[in-house]
Amino acid sequence: MRDTARYWAHPAVPGVDLMWARFVRHAFAPHSHPTFAIGVVERGLEKLRIGDRTEYVGPGGLVLINPGLVHTGAAAAAGGWTYRVLYPPADLLAEATGAGAPWFGPSVVDDHDAAEAVVAAHRAAEEGDALASSTLLLTTLAGLGSRYGRARRDRTRRRAGARHAATARDVLQARLADPPSLDELAGLVGVGRFALVRAFRERYGLPPHAYLNEQRVRRACALLEAGHPPAAVAAAVGFADQAHLTRHFRRMIGVPPGQYRRKNVQDR
Repeated sequence: MRDTARYWAHPAVPGVDLMWARFVRHAFAPHSHPTFAIGVVERGLEKLRIGDRTEYVGPGGLVLINPGLVHTGAAAAAGGWTYRVLYPPADLLAEATGAGAPWFGPSVVDDHDAAEAVVAAHRAAEEGDALASSTLLLTTLAGLGSRYGRARRDRTRRRAGARHAATARDVLQARLADPPSLDELAGLVGVGRFALVRAFRERYGLPPHAYLNEQRVRRACALLEAGHPPAAVAAAVGFADQAHLTRHFRRMIGVPPGQYRRKNVQDR
C-alpha cells in the first residue's frame, strides 16, 4: 500500500488549509504548526508523540493540536492510518468561540459526535460547497471550543534560560539562509553550548537546528503560496537544493513543495 495525500486551501474560508492522507511508511519529524491542527483518524492506527507522552489514535479518534505544540505522527499498525486534518488559524477559532485566546486542553479525545462534525466540515470543503463548508467549519470550531477550549495560560518561565532561548530564536529567524554554528550562536547569546541547547529545547520543544529547519519550512510555505518555484524557494530559505527542501518539507507538512504550491488550484 502506497502513501498518498491531498492538501488544499479551504474554498470559502481564507487562511484555512486541509489535508486528507493515507500514510503507511511516512513518519512526521518532530514539528509544530502556526495554526491549530484538528484531525480525525478514519482507518488504521496512528502513533503520536506529543511532548513527553505517546498517544495511539484509532478510527474515530479526534486530535486537537495547539499552535506551537511539538509532535510527531507515524503508523502504529502494518496498514498505516487514514485521516483528515483541518488547519484553522487561532484568530478564526477565537471568532468562532467568542474567546480571546482559546486553547485546547486535551490533545486526544474520544468524542464520536465531535469527530463526525469535523469529518462533515472537511468533506464539505473537499466537495467545494462554499456555503455548507464555511457554515459547518465555523459551527464545528465553536462546538470544539465550547467542549474542549481553555483559557490560554502563559507558562513561559521568567528566568535567564528562557531569555537566552528567545535571543537565540531571534538570531535563527533573522539568519535562516546563513545560520551560525552552535558555538557562534552560544557566543552571540552569551551562554554555554549545552546550557543553550537545554534551554532552547525546554522553551520551544526542539533543539536549535530542528527549530531552524521548521522555520525554513514555514517561510517556504509563504513563498510557495506567493507562487515562487520550489528551486528558488529552497535557495531563499537556506536549503542546499530542491531535494533538501523536499525532504524536510514532506517530513513536516506531509506533501511535497510542488503539491503545496498548487493547493489553491489542484484537482480534488
